[in-house]
Amino acid sequence: MEIVLCVTGSVAAIEAVKLARELRRQGASVTCFMSEDACRIIHPYAMEFATGSKPILELTGEIEHVKYADADLILVAPATANIIGKLAFKLADNPISSLLLTASGMGTPIVMVPSMHEAMYAAAKGNMRRLRDEGVVFVEPRMDEGKAKFPDINTIVLEAMRQTSKQRLRGKRVLISLGGTYEPIDPVRGITNRSSGKMGLAVARRAYIEGADVTLLAGIISVDIPQQFTVIGTETADSMASAVRELIGEHDVFVSAAAVADFKPTYTERKISSDGELTLTLKPNPKIIKIARELNPDALIVGFKAEYDVPRDELIRSAEKQMQEAGVDIVVANDVSVEGFGSDSNMAIIVSDEALELPVMSKDDLASLIIDEIAGKLEEKERNS
Repeated sequence: MEIVLCVTGSVAAIEAVKLARELRRQGASVTCFMSEDACRIIHPYAMEFATGSKPILELTGEIEHVKYADADLILVAPATANIIGKLAFKLADNPISSLLLTASGMGTPIVMVPSMHEAMYAAAKGNMRRLRDEGVVFVEPRMDEGKAKFPDINTIVLEAMRQTSKQRLRGKRVLISLGGTYEPIDPVRGITNRSSGKMGLAVARRAYIEGADVTLLAGIISVDIPQQFTVIGTETADSMASAVRELIGEHDVFVSAAAVADFKPTYTERKISSDGELTLTLKPNPKIIKIARELNPDALIVGFKAEYDVPRDELIRSAEKQMQEAGVDIVVANDVSVEGFGSDSNMAIIVSDEALELPVMSKDDLASLIIDEIAGKLEEKERNS
């Protein structure tokens, strides 16, 4: 993955070093173009350290604006109102504007990260609309203190990875539940399942990278959601079930990664006294994955099955049972006694046409394998249709 990072003269240029380092950690080869104003904010040596090569500050006989214009991605971060306007009106009077004009003519993907005063951002929106119509992608800034500020670096990297992927899920709508649900006992107490939402978010990120339009049904989570996702809060199992009923018909894939409470207590309107013993009456919650299958027989459905301290054979049988009873296409089964809740790693078995037993790996790596399985199933489905 070859990315050209263009750094222009916004104060947010100070974030470019961290951005370049993170892109390289994701496997990208990064070449940097810097404007004269950017060089007044950060020294070119800093970008040389971050990218591993000298930044391009001027055009020479090597015609750098043509040499690098066919990269996998041109990323302008930060993008000033000035550079946005120059591309909108096809002006080329410096190395970066010349590169962008050439790349635009070649059809190279361009992503811009606006960073400027709020009033300038408002004035530049017409130029941004014009560029969006031409295929330029904008990562929305973080609006704060009267400024359009640089967004979280991971958000920018996520968009860069999407624009440089094979986009095997382009045009697909993916619905993903994540986190735990909370079932109230009274106005101040409740019962819940432990879940951070990390696994569901990892799958969401990988689906987005592969071109999918992703909607999240978020229960109780402890992760930050990138701005690219549509998020619907679903605190209880009933609210999550209602959201699935409403949305499943519009989606091609449903990934049920949430840890939904199996039972809910009878709710008491007033706070229960803390004196003495308490007996709770529990009622079963709706089986969301079954609802999804009943309402959308054509959707590809992925379930998660968590067990605690069981043999691998029993874990596989439990996954196969879920596939048979709920009509699930793929089940990701794991023993949470091996890698606990909130961990960044997981040891799972992906059960589909066969059982793929996996070693302990990061949740990001596991998410990649899950999306590989989903993409393969969808491709097979399309071939047979």
